[in-house]
Amino acid sequence: MKFSKNILWISFFAILIFILVLYIYYEVNCPTFKKIEVKSNKIKNDIRILQISDYHNKKFKNENRAVLDEVKNLKSDIIVITGDLINRSSENCDNAYNFIKELIKINPNVYFINGNHERDNINIPADELDLNLSKLGVRVLINQGLKVNINGNYINICGVDDIYSHNCDLSKALYDTESNLFTLLLSHEPDIVLKYSSIPCDLILSGHTHGGQIRLPLIGAIIAPGQGFFPKYNKGLYKLSNDTTLYVDSGLGTAKFFPIRFLNRSQMSLIKISQSL
Repeated sequence: MKFSKNILWISFFAILIFILVLYIYYEVNCPTFKKIEVKSNKIKNDIRILQISDYHNKKFKNENRAVLDEVKNLKSDIIVITGDLINRSSENCDNAYNFIKELIKINPNVYFINGNHERDNINIPADELDLNLSKLGVRVLINQGLKVNINGNYINICGVDDIYSHNCDLSKALYDTESNLFTLLLSHEPDIVLKYSSIPCDLILSGHTHGGQIRLPLIGAIIAPGQGFFPKYNKGLYKLSNDTTLYVDSGLGTAKFFPIRFLNRSQMSLIKISQSL
């Protein structure tokens, strides 16, 4: 009888572990998308921004077909890639370049900023990656701002370089911005709001945290790089002031040494900026 009970318990835990493994595989390899809306009195017509963050040189099944089909269906005006397109250990960028080529076919208005993995990679210099992306048609923003027209709205799109490698220069990125226009800032790390007490931008888009990768009910992220345990800015929308909103996307990929997600499915984000009443 005791032997039978042990077999039952072993079988129970084996099934539980199997279900957990399947669930983690689903969270990591079957991306979804998140819809976000931000209001602004500086916008006349809606702007749809697709944010892709922390791809980490990953290749999803069927050559990213499901992800790319979703990108096509979302019909965004622009695509922004908020860093960590590759891993710090990547020896080539084949997956990333192939992914970018397909994105460009869907929407040629793609913007990119470096993350810490681009700056940390010793096999592929970030400058080389940036140059190759530019040749593919991507607008690489390295402490730089642009004035662009999207759906009849002139807006500022600015990007800062990686904070941790000390290449970030916010004043340079915002130098030519017009304060009366909606200003979008791309910063890989949300830690930029900890580094600067005031950021004169309407919307900041970040990644880096992976949403903590593992999240718990009611608690959220347990840990995030740069912020430590129970990070303040880990996933979702944060109203920093009446004028500035931060959005942190949890990303498509995972860190290579810790390829796990829990209650935190791989994702892209569609951010709609619309006129406030």
